[in-house]
Amino acid sequence: MASTDDSSARTADVLRRFNQAFLDHDPAALEPLIASDCVVERSQPTAEGTHLVGRAACLANWQAIAANRGGRFTLEDVVTMGERGLIFWEYRTGPGPGDVSRGLNVMTVRDGLIVEGRGYTKSKATAGR
Repeated sequence: MASTDDSSARTADVLRRFNQAFLDHDPAALEPLIASDCVVERSQPTAEGTHLVGRAACLANWQAIAANRGGRFTLEDVVTMGERGLIFWEYRTGPGPGDVSRGLNVMTVRDGLIVEGRGYTKSKATAGR
């Protein structure tokens, strides 16, 4: 059985590569990181709902975000605890206070692949608040 330190180091490496794909707008970098049984719980519902199941759906979702050059992620912190990781981030789509969101992804990594991602966000600021 692997130690928690070994597991945390492997998780940290996978999440480093995952985050770099978004920072570099490089959707292809996500391909080797997603497990066949991956599940995503989105922070906001879309036409596809809040849950995605399977590698193809999860990969397509994250690749679309990574490819979007209209937004810019800033990584605030990454914390790993064995197979779990927390990614704290800011996402900016423009210069104003209403153009920024902050969030947290709770990730699970097994055997070097992401098997689960849960997204949580704070709403964008609005004028007059």
